[in-house]
Amino acid sequence: MNDCRTLLVVDDDPLILQCMQLCLPAPDYRVVTAVTAAKGLELFRETDPDAVLLDIQLPDQSGLALIHEFREMDRRVPVILMTGHGTAETAITAISGGAFEYITKPFEPDGILPLIDSALETSRMARRPAELPTDSGQPLDRSKATAADLILGNCPAMVDVFRSIGRVASRDAAVLILGETGTGKEVVARAIYQHSQRHDQVFHAINCAAIPEALLESELFGHERGSFTGADQRRIGKFEICNGGTLFLDEIGDMTPVMQTKLLRVLQEKEFERVGGSKPIKTDVRILAATNRDLESAMADGSFRSDLFYRLNEFTIELPPLRERGDDVARMAEHFFSLFADQLGKDFVSIAPETMQRLMAHSWPGNVRELQGIVKQTLLKASGPVIVPAFLPSGFGESSSPGNNVEISNGWESEVAEEINRRLASGSCTVSEDIHNEVDRILIREVMKATGNNLSEASLRLGISRPTLRSRMKHLRLKPE
Repeated sequence: MNDCRTLLVVDDDPLILQCMQLCLPAPDYRVVTAVTAAKGLELFRETDPDAVLLDIQLPDQSGLALIHEFREMDRRVPVILMTGHGTAETAITAISGGAFEYITKPFEPDGILPLIDSALETSRMARRPAELPTDSGQPLDRSKATAADLILGNCPAMVDVFRSIGRVASRDAAVLILGETGTGKEVVARAIYQHSQRHDQVFHAINCAAIPEALLESELFGHERGSFTGADQRRIGKFEICNGGTLFLDEIGDMTPVMQTKLLRVLQEKEFERVGGSKPIKTDVRILAATNRDLESAMADGSFRSDLFYRLNEFTIELPPLRERGDDVARMAEHFFSLFADQLGKDFVSIAPETMQRLMAHSWPGNVRELQGIVKQTLLKASGPVIVPAFLPSGFGESSSPGNNVEISNGWESEVAEEINRRLASGSCTVSEDIHNEVDRILIREVMKATGNNLSEASLRLGISRPTLRSRMKHLRLKPE
């Protein structure tokens, strides 16, 4: 069964409605349209959309007034405003009142699709229940869950995790979630939010490692018009949008020292200023943070502020790696084979004992996310309902996977070093950004090629969300072949 997401488009321009229906095809998307505010309100009640694309100028009512009605019904549904030229300040006022983002007309599909994907992903995290086992061992509700919504486990370490979530969720404290990449830190953050006193308020997540420092500052705090090159309009940041709600800062350990200082001020004083602004803005946001880094070592070497660590570390939840979770591997493998078989339209009955032995023996450096990827690849290769070892990906369990590696010469380290030195000799002051962009360009291109240009599969293999991948590809000027 596909994870179909519903987008409500409210606009009296037929070209906009047709464009969205063409650009967001079934079965991944369901686009419902309305040309009036009254019809939009009716469809909002009937379809329970995951996100809304709304024009400000409607025949029967202002889109600004309609936003307030949407928010009274469910303030967790992201609303993207479409505005004509000269109405940006009006849209910004609406964003201050709870809209997700705005875009000015006319726009290109490439400009709005990443924004829509981001809104849909934000909606999923806020509205889909993060599935955790109950004390009785039964799941809360899996009727609408996807693999991204589940965190399973019966081992003692995971039982402690579930207990910790129960203890801290209702308390308005900052929570630091620790664990290796792919262990499920985001799902834990969502579970805390959904069982908190702020569960009916907004929830946003930001990957601090995926956004350059200058853009991250604007993303968190917003900016004033003219504050830097390209800042042609005022922007409202996540601390302003999430006032009264919850903000999840993923990969907090990769935040630069400058950004750490600015974040610390917000946590201490409950106020901030937009980039280029001087007016203090009050905010009441619960912070959930996560990292795969050893923050104690980072504090020792001076790369992470100890005072920020103590502010974030009011309560800590540490997720164990999959290799230390014993029989949880078998339980999760059975679950994911059943779940993904339904999604991919494949028959699945059981896992052969020999196959299960290989799954249990694997070290799972990519943790749960790697397990999900292996299960999907195995199902796509499978030609029968019983999963035998021959269906596993080529090279699974070996130190390398012939045929799946990017071809890089043995001296690749020296080649990178030479390129760094060349840029240093040229006097470049953007060496880090340039080298990271070049590496990302190669990485994303090869992963997209290996996954047949499937954005969902590529984002899974890269360990990032689909909106982040699409945004990164746009920044690097990469297009699917």
